[in-house]
Amino acid sequence: MNAVDERMRRWRLVLGGGPADGTGCALEGVDAQMDAALAAVYDQGGESGGKREGGLGASAPRVARWLGDIRRYFPSTVVQVMQKDAIEKLNLTRLLLEPEMLEAVEPDVHLVGTLLALNKVMPDQARESARTLVRRVVSELERRLVQKTRAAVTGALDRSARTHRPKRVADIDWDRTIRANLKNYLPEKNTVVPSRLVGYARRQRSVQREVVLCIDQSGSMAASVVYSSVFGAVLASMRSLKTSLVVFDTAVVDLTERLHDPVELLFGTQLGGGTDINRAIAYGQGLITRPANSIFILISDLYEGGVRQEMLRRVAAMTQAGVQVIVLLALSDEGAPFYDHENAAALAAMGVPAFACTPDAFPDLMAAAIERRDITRWAERHAAP
Repeated sequence: MNAVDERMRRWRLVLGGGPADGTGCALEGVDAQMDAALAAVYDQGGESGGKREGGLGASAPRVARWLGDIRRYFPSTVVQVMQKDAIEKLNLTRLLLEPEMLEAVEPDVHLVGTLLALNKVMPDQARESARTLVRRVVSELERRLVQKTRAAVTGALDRSARTHRPKRVADIDWDRTIRANLKNYLPEKNTVVPSRLVGYARRQRSVQREVVLCIDQSGSMAASVVYSSVFGAVLASMRSLKTSLVVFDTAVVDLTERLHDPVELLFGTQLGGGTDINRAIAYGQGLITRPANSIFILISDLYEGGVRQEMLRRVAAMTQAGVQVIVLLALSDEGAPFYDHENAAALAAMGVPAFACTPDAFPDLMAAAIERRDITRWAERHAAP
């Protein structure tokens, strides 16, 4: 096939056929089967007017065949997008309650979010299949994120522990020591005389930071709930941190006791419903015992169904008490969703920036918070668009 024919073939697959696509290209064999799989989701209307019939109907066997086809013809990243679009466009959610469907799909974060939203209406057999799928996704996320998170947090805790009596030369922080002794500079010898040493303290076994993850479980936050649960479990496994995790809609549920198993934690959530951020912050505020050594992370789109001014007052009170407050509009790869710009601006005015964060950047964000770096500046460099 020459370059022109290949270009027309690709345009034909993109445009979907019909007299208006202008390619004049007919598809055969595998190309025709790929086109049919795409048409099932993305074509509109029937054969009249030159457009092919799309849709998967409500037939579980037909959907199962389609799931098998797209996994055969497309890479997994494309399969995940097509599954998500099919669920949204063709209302296939009900079919996910059938175990054979769960065994056919490509597992990904968005699918996990959909399953969690269906958790309360799943029959027992489907729930077991759903748990297996969720565990596969969680295991993959742990493989990708655990080591990086542990390394970033452990390093930050070590760096944040300072002493003026380092016991070994290797424990001296030379940059800070030089800055602390610049007044002792001797021009004639071109040197600084260190009258005071600044070094790293030996790693402490006791709790050094309290971390509270407060997660909005409204439907738009599904991916953030999944990632937050994985990160919460990682942080909870570190002895130097006291980690709590609460989820909320109009009610608040403390899931800290489930942090040992992120799959169990996820099945303790209930995606959807209203939002009372003020109530959630009030509960999380009550978990903090050492404000100056605490990090409070609110993950929410900031659409408040409770008392807005009270919510802002509570955040201001925490920051004034020394709590490091961070607001994430999303913890996902997609960037910031729709969010309440007025509330985000009000928080920013208090020195609490609201921004989206990718999962890969979250370990460094935690390190920045532990070290008390400027989170606004961090967000300017690292926040998702």
